[in-house]
Amino acid sequence: MRTAQWPSRWLQQWRLYGPGFTLSAVVALAAMFLARHYDAPVMLFALLLGMALNFLSKDQRSAAGIDVAARQVLRMGVALLGLRLTVDQVGSLGWQPVVAVCLAVCLTILFGSLLARLMGFKLFFGLLTAGAVAICGASAALALSATLPAHPLKERATLFTVIGVSTLSTLAMVSYPVLAQWLGLDSLAAGFFIGATIHDVAQVVGAGYSISNEAGDLATVVKLLRVSMLLPVILLTAWLIQRYPLIEPTTQKAVPADSRRPPLLPWFAIAFAVLVGLNSTGLLPAQAVAIGVDVSHVCLVAAMAAIGMKTQLRDIFSVGWRPIVLMVAQTAFLAVLVIQLLPLLPVLG
Repeated sequence: MRTAQWPSRWLQQWRLYGPGFTLSAVVALAAMFLARHYDAPVMLFALLLGMALNFLSKDQRSAAGIDVAARQVLRMGVALLGLRLTVDQVGSLGWQPVVAVCLAVCLTILFGSLLARLMGFKLFFGLLTAGAVAICGASAALALSATLPAHPLKERATLFTVIGVSTLSTLAMVSYPVLAQWLGLDSLAAGFFIGATIHDVAQVVGAGYSISNEAGDLATVVKLLRVSMLLPVILLTAWLIQRYPLIEPTTQKAVPADSRRPPLLPWFAIAFAVLVGLNSTGLLPAQAVAIGVDVSHVCLVAAMAAIGMKTQLRDIFSVGWRPIVLMVAQTAFLAVLVIQLLPLLPVLG
C-alpha cells in the first residue's frame, strides 16, 4: 500500500512545485546563454529576466515552485561552492597573504556594518552588503540571504545587493588593472590586489589574466581564499540572528523570532565545510568536482531568477541613494585597505 502511494505523492509534489521550479530553470538557462554570448554577469541577466516575469510569482500554479527555487535551491548551490576550494590552495599562498586576506575581509565587513548603522540601516543589511563586497559578490549575497530569517524586505535587500555588487565588480574588472599599472605594481602584487578586491570570481579571472598569466593564477587563488571566508561569516551571521531579535524597519518593534530564527549551524554551511574537506583529500574524481561546481552555478543562477520573479522593479528604484553610497564606500574601503597591506607582504616580491 505504501509503495503504491509513492507515485501519487510524487505527482502531487510535482504539480505543486514543478511549474515554478521549471520556470526558474528555464530562466537560468536563458541567462547563462545571454551571459556567454554578450560576456556579461550571468547573475544580472538572471535577475533582469526574472523581474520581467514577476507576474508569474502571483500565479498559484507557479508560486510554490518559485519559492522553493529562491530558498532550497539557493542553499544547495551555496553548499556545492565548497567544491571550488581545497586546503592546499590556501596553504600555497604562505601565511602572510592568508593573514592579509582574512584581515581585509574581516575589517571590510566590520567597516561596512558600522557604516550601515551610521547611515540608518539595520545591522543585517550592513552584513549582507559588506559580506558581498568582502567575500565573493553575488554568491556571498545569496548565501548570506539564505542565512537570514524571513523578512518582508529580505528579497528586496538581496536583489539590490546583487545588482550593486555585480555592477561594481564589472567596473572593477575594467578599472583595477589600469589602477594596478598606475600604482606601478608588478605581476604578483597586481594579482594579489585583483584577487583580494574584485567581488565576483569571473571578474577576478578576467582582470587577473588581462595583466599576465602569473597575475591571473595568483588572483584566482587569492579569490578562492576569500570564498573560504564564506563559512565563518555565515556562522557569525547565524549567531547574531540567534543572539539579537530581528527589528522590523517599518514598526521599529522587535519581531518575536522564536519561529523565524534559523538554526545556529545551517545545514548548507555544514555541507560547504564537508565538501571543502572532501575536495582537499583528492579522493573525489575531477569530473565529479567539475560537475558539482557546474551544478552549484546553475543552482545559484536559478535561485537568482526566482528571487527576481518575486520582486517588482519599483522596489529596486525605491531604495534611494544611500544604499548605493554604502556599497561604493565598502568597495573603496576594501581597495584602499589592500593597497596599504601590499608593502607588508614581502613574499609577493
